[in-house]
Amino acid sequence: MTIDDAATDGLALARSVLQTEAAAILALVDRLDERFAQAVQLLRECRGRVIVTGMGKSGIICRKIAATLASTGTPAHFLHPAEAIHGDLGVIQVDDVVLAVSNSGETEELVRLLDTIKRLGVKLVTISGSDASTLSQASDVALDCHVSEEACPMNLVPTASTTAALALGDALAMTLLVAKGFREEDFATLHPRGALGKRLLRAGQLMHGGDRAPVVATSTPMRDVVDEITRKGMGMACVVDNGRLAGVITDGDLRRHMSRSTSLLDRTAEDVMTRNPVTIGRATLATEVLNIFEQRKITSIVVVDHDQRVEGVVHLHDLWRTEMF
Repeated sequence: MTIDDAATDGLALARSVLQTEAAAILALVDRLDERFAQAVQLLRECRGRVIVTGMGKSGIICRKIAATLASTGTPAHFLHPAEAIHGDLGVIQVDDVVLAVSNSGETEELVRLLDTIKRLGVKLVTISGSDASTLSQASDVALDCHVSEEACPMNLVPTASTTAALALGDALAMTLLVAKGFREEDFATLHPRGALGKRLLRAGQLMHGGDRAPVVATSTPMRDVVDEITRKGMGMACVVDNGRLAGVITDGDLRRHMSRSTSLLDRTAEDVMTRNPVTIGRATLATEVLNIFEQRKITSIVVVDHDQRVEGVVHLHDLWRTEMF
């Protein structure tokens, strides 16, 4: 066989693997029934944690399912079943729900957990390839995840079965996410150091508020306005009238007025300010703020409340830590 022939055969096999695994996932769609809804309800009503457990390749899938649940607002913990029967059974508490994954439904280490699960009265949800298996029969809800064949040419290596189990776990997590009303800001709270979480930061979290915000009154002499802009280091100042935003003065405004007149410092903020500036609310996403900066070609923006009172200022530099550019 030539190198070209080997490459062709390899591509054909790779395509077959992807097609088999894709077919395994698609077959789950028509198989979803009221049992799936019951599983979601059990997980939603769980007052403790979702204990996800499985052996071997299924165990690896379980780790990912547990991580997805935990990152989307459902407390979850992976329990290695072999470790469980050698001292870690205390992880399972009466308020928990156990989610067990086993293609055969006969995994010895999981079957051994049934006595403890039943004794504690803990609810059990299984993802299995056999409804007639020991695990499925002992479950409160058994989800059918059987596949017609593995993607392995020998039909031995767990491939399509683990892919299908992972997809079904994701379906549970995402349905649960919506049922619980999980929001973007919740995701940001659980992922404060991740790039996605940073992108979901709000203007209220990024802004310079309170004494850090550059604010002057309409009657403030321009000499004092310049001092405020310099001290706060944001290249601008908010101008307020009776507590409400009336305009802004930027470094650009100062340069433009100085080029036209030498009496800038004899004026007040009201004489120099730009009226009706662009503003945002504190709930505005960091991604939206960046878009405004790019579209308006500005480097700072005022955050106001519903009464147009200044709450703070977001500067372009504040977006650097969001890793958006």
